[in-house]
Parts: sequence; structure tokens; C-alpha cells
Amino acid sequence: MKLLTALGQPEKMKAEKLPEDFSTAGLSIIDVIEDEALFGPLFKKQETWAHWKIFLRGLFGLGMEPEEQRFFTECTGRAVVPSQQSSEAFCIAGRRSGKSFISAVIASYLAIFRPWRELLSRGEMGYIFVVAADRQQARVILSYIKSIFALPAFEHLVAAELKTELRLKNNISVEVRTASFRTIRGYTVLAAILDELAFFRDENSANPAQEILTALLPALSTVPGSLLLGISTPYAKSGVLYEAFRAFYGKDEADVPFVWKAPTTVMNPCFRESAIRRFFERDKVAARSEYSAEFREDLETYMSVELIESLTLAGRPLIPPVDIRQYSAFVDVSGGRQDSFTLAIVHRECDGMIIVNRLEEVRSPIPNPQDVIKTFCEILHTYRVTQVVGDKYGGNWSSSEFNKNGVVYVDSKIDKNEIYLQFQALCAMHQIRFPDSERLRLQLQALERRTRAGGKDTVDHPEGLHDDVANACAGVAVHAFQQTVVTEKEMEAMLPHLGHHKLEKYMSPSLVEARRAAERQKSCEKEMDDFMMGHEGTRRIIKR
Repeated sequence: MKLLTALGQPEKMKAEKLPEDFSTAGLSIIDVIEDEALFGPLFKKQETWAHWKIFLRGLFGLGMEPEEQRFFTECTGRAVVPSQQSSEAFCIAGRRSGKSFISAVIASYLAIFRPWRELLSRGEMGYIFVVAADRQQARVILSYIKSIFALPAFEHLVAAELKTELRLKNNISVEVRTASFRTIRGYTVLAAILDELAFFRDENSANPAQEILTALLPALSTVPGSLLLGISTPYAKSGVLYEAFRAFYGKDEADVPFVWKAPTTVMNPCFRESAIRRFFERDKVAARSEYSAEFREDLETYMSVELIESLTLAGRPLIPPVDIRQYSAFVDVSGGRQDSFTLAIVHRECDGMIIVNRLEEVRSPIPNPQDVIKTFCEILHTYRVTQVVGDKYGGNWSSSEFNKNGVVYVDSKIDKNEIYLQFQALCAMHQIRFPDSERLRLQLQALERRTRAGGKDTVDHPEGLHDDVANACAGVAVHAFQQTVVTEKEMEAMLPHLGHHKLEKYMSPSLVEARRAAERQKSCEKEMDDFMMGHEGTRRIIKR
């Protein structure tokens, strides 16, 4: 037993006599993993974890044998092995390679075997965060951590076991959280492990991974021996993980983050290669990312932050209706408990510019969709809109509910994907302006355009996020652009060439009625003038 030997204790001592404070043992993470009295029981086949041990040696600056150094260089591009622990590191590894388990091992090791007590004030709690991409992943990592502290050597260290954390008697808390930068500020952070960093998603943040780093780095920088580790399967060629790889991979400088990259079968030799071959046969592009640890070539950002900001009408979340304008609308009917019910209203300026006047969203859960439709129809009536376009999801139900409230529901002739592709072109041409909506900005920034071999590109939101507001905005803009819209000035210019009966097919029913009423008024006034001119005496009497 390496621990008892290191402490000057005979090997036959029982587990209950292990020390309350392991931080003075001076054991490396490799010692702890290989010791059957410590983490050893969790590593049933030590030889299968050989490559992870080389990663850990590099991460903590533990030194290596020549053969280990060669493998280290293959995975990092570095010729020089770090001689001390890195303060910031990134591990890019294929799926099912053991990343989450290693995250739990590193977090537990730092909580138990590091002398943090001297850095904490009396009564102060130090935190080691493991930040997971979602709740399910967080539960997996937390179960790994709990299994470590359930070992006989460490169960007596736990002061309290809470829903998402273990509080230890040495004033250290090991806590697993989902990716949200708002929940990790204001703590004394000793270490942070960001599991599946490339897949951090947040409805309220365009770039949650960067926001989390921004929140963590100031706290970590004040703690000697702190560690920030991002560990993930790769995804698109954008975001924090890709930028770290592009900037730091292969760099030997001591003050730059340490970056490791290796496929699944290298880090986990037990994983069946036949399963990977079948995955490659089904989807080669996705398999390269999932198992070969290569960033995807088929994904790109749908719309840049700079473009979205340039098209936003800053400070104008809503543009009220104006009588002389013709409006059109698009609705995205809620498809379930997770979807929002959204409405967008638009008009075109004389120069062809499309202006999105209003965006409405009712978030899920929606107890009574009929009430939402009634409210939306009341808004549509204020803009004199009697027809709304939407997808075919709602079927006859959507149509009948809108008809009950005086609005005709028309199924869109183009699908959601085609709408997004055309909408992207409109934005690129700067032919549209949006209202000032944070929800719209975030959803547009999150959209991904995926290149398909031999077919049309697809646009969609990442898993776990939504695009209901963006879909309504894109839908109304594209349908408005496809319609032939004639403004008042354009009508006047066309009058010498078109009769009124031909012109009216370009006009909305409300505009036709308004124009006919104005013409009737002018006709009545002309008849009165003609009558008065023929009866001058009567006209003088009337004037008196």
C-alpha cells in the first residue's frame, strides 16, 4: 500500500486508521490511481488506462519515460514535456474514451490530496467545479464522484452529500453543475473541469462556453496550483475548444495552455473497432468527429454576430402600425411542451427594404393554445392583417381556430429549411431589419448550417435549443419578399399604364377598400363643385 508506506505506517494497518487529512501524503495522481487502497479498485485493468496516465503525467508535470514522451508528442505536437502542472489545459478525445470518468478522478484527487487548507480563510469553503453540458451528463459524472468517495479510504471524509455536490470535512466542496455562467460567480474556485466543452448550450447566452471561462478565470488566477481543464469530443470549427486547439496545439511555450488530441481507440483500447467501422459506413463526417477526434468540416455558423447587429433596429423592440402600410404575418404554432408559440409581422418600404415590425412569443408550457391564437389575432387586427401564413403542423385545427377569430390561416408552400436558406441570403444582401430582440439575436447566432454531400444544405438549431422566434422572423421575411408588393408611390407611377381593376390585384383588401372610399369621396366632392358652379346664386347664398 503506497499510501501507508509514504506516511511511514506499516502495510497491515486497517483502512479505518487512514488519516483524516490526505493532503500531506505527497502522492501524485498516478500513485493514487495505482494504489489498491485508494483509487485502484476503480481501475480494473490498469494497462488499458496507460494512455490516460500519460495525459495525466503531462497535465500535472510528473515526468515520463522516453516511450511515453514519444506518445505524448504524438498527441500534443509538443517536443517538450511540461515539468510542472499546467494551470490551463484542453483535452480533445473521441466519444466513449473515458473522458467523464477521468474528469471525476481529477476532481476527486484535487479535493482529497491537495493542501488547500492554507489558502482558505477560517470557515471559507473552496470549490472544485465539474461543469457538464447538460443534466444527464452531470448525473453521470456525479455518480462517478460518489463512487470514489464511497471507497473505504474516503467515505469518512464526506461531511454532507447534497443533490449536486459533496462537501468534505476539509472545507472543500466537489460540485457538478450544468453549463451556466450565472451560477459559478462569487465562489472561491480551486479548480474547474469543463466536461464536453464543445457542446455547452444555453438559451440565454450566445456563447456559454466563453461566458463560463470569463466567469472562472479571474477566480482561478488568484489561487496557486489552480486548474482549468476543458475536456470534450470535438464539434464544429468554432467556439472555445476549437479556438484553443488552433491557438495552442503544438506550442512548447511554458505559459500557454496544454492541448491534447487523440481518437477513441487510442484512449480506450477496449472499445470495439467494429462498432466504429459501422458508424463510419453510416455517416463518415460525423464519425470523424465522434471517434477520430477531428473537428467537423460540414458545419458553419449560420449568421455572424456582426451581421445580426448591423440588421437590428437598436432601441426599437416594436414598430406600431401605420394606416398607409400593408402588412403580412407568419406564425409558428407550438408543437409540444418544449416549443414556443410565435408570431411575426412585417412590411416593405418603398425601396424594397423588409422591416419586421413585431415579434411575439408565448413560451411553453402553453395551457390553452386557443387563448394564444385569440391574442395573436387581436394583434393582427391592429395591423389590418386578415391572413397569416404558417407551417402545416397545426393542420385543420390551426386553420379553424384562426378562422374563428377572423384570420385566414394559409399553409406555407416552402419548408422550414428552405425558408432559412432564403432568409440567410436576404440578410447577406442587407434587405431586412429586425426589431431589438435578445431572443431573436441568440437564436439566430445559435443556428448551424450543415453541408450535405450531393444535396442542399440544411439549417437547424443545436440539440437542446430552440429557434421558434427565429423561424417566425425568417418565415415572414421570406414570404413578404416573394410577394409582389406595390406601395402608394409605385401605384401612382403605374396608373398611366394600368387600370384600377388591374391594379387592385396587387393590393391588400383593406388597402383596396380605403382607396375606393377615397375615390368615392373625391367623386362626391367633384359633383358638388359642378352643381355649385351651375348655380352661382345659390352658391352666394350658401357662402353668406
